[in-house]
Amino acid sequence: MKLPQTVALDDKAKTLDIIDQTRLPGELVILKLSTLSEMCEAIKLLKVRGAPAIGVAAALGLYCLSERYAESDTGTFLTRLAADGEALNATRPTAKNLSWAIGRVTAAAAAAASGGVGAVKDAVRCEALKIRDEDIAVCKAIGVNGEGLIRSGDAVMTVCNAGSLAAVERGTALAPIYEAAERGKAVSVFALETRPLLQGARLTAFELTEAGIDTTVICDNTAASVMASGRVSAVFTGCDRVAANGDAANKVGTLMLAVLAKHFRIPFYICAPYSTIDFDTKSGKDIVIEERDGEEVRSAMYKSPAAAPKAKIYNPAFDVTPAELITAFVTEKGVKSPKNL
Repeated sequence: MKLPQTVALDDKAKTLDIIDQTRLPGELVILKLSTLSEMCEAIKLLKVRGAPAIGVAAALGLYCLSERYAESDTGTFLTRLAADGEALNATRPTAKNLSWAIGRVTAAAAAAASGGVGAVKDAVRCEALKIRDEDIAVCKAIGVNGEGLIRSGDAVMTVCNAGSLAAVERGTALAPIYEAAERGKAVSVFALETRPLLQGARLTAFELTEAGIDTTVICDNTAASVMASGRVSAVFTGCDRVAANGDAANKVGTLMLAVLAKHFRIPFYICAPYSTIDFDTKSGKDIVIEERDGEEVRSAMYKSPAAAPKAKIYNPAFDVTPAELITAFVTEKGVKSPKNL
């Protein structure tokens, strides 16, 4: 089954259309979002997720919101647009693409201010669509650039979901896998289930198997034994923010894979667009790590409690992998050393 675009614009209805990823793999549901509260909730509750996808969602969402503004004064219009952008940006603090996309849209709007509200609306729409189209092209380029790192017969390990469900279409970490398969290479995937919300088991395994790619879901704590067996050729992950020194923040558990890959001498690749690199953040120590509700660990995705009710819960959404554990970054500009981004 070919999935629809994860994030799309209904230009006639002026709605942001997303796949509700909290409903997968049980059912494929498209949500049509038109209000700020709906969009913020969708990002915060991971109905739409993945660094590229939430950046595009915010950009297209701002356009949809701006089409409903009643303000005729340009200054007031821009103030409201900026406030809505700040609200969207506050939903997920770690992913660089979110603030990057919002910044691009609001800057384009401000640059068009001399032409009045009509010109500002046109600029917002143009920039949002440009961000969407760039994401499609960038992910395709990441796939082409990373495909050469995969040999026929290789088994790749990945964590969380950095595929078509994390971008508009093809994704980042899974893009080289899709490209390799399309070129006739036999490639298989070990997908970590990714506790506590099971993005690997629910989303990565869903989209890969729908694409006909041999996929095995493993518990997160099985990664070491599978690597030790010699069945893993490479690790490919996405990321949500890269610091200037090459440290990278990604779904919690990525650091574990990087340490294990180093021990077992398995190449460890991070696939990411250049928009994910935050050159204003010196190192991983400066990256703000989102901590999510402990109820995700205690009971989310389960019919009964998964943790003792009196126990405290620590639930960071991300961890930081130091640059020295990363073999290379696969970007739209090529395969780059962490020291030469």
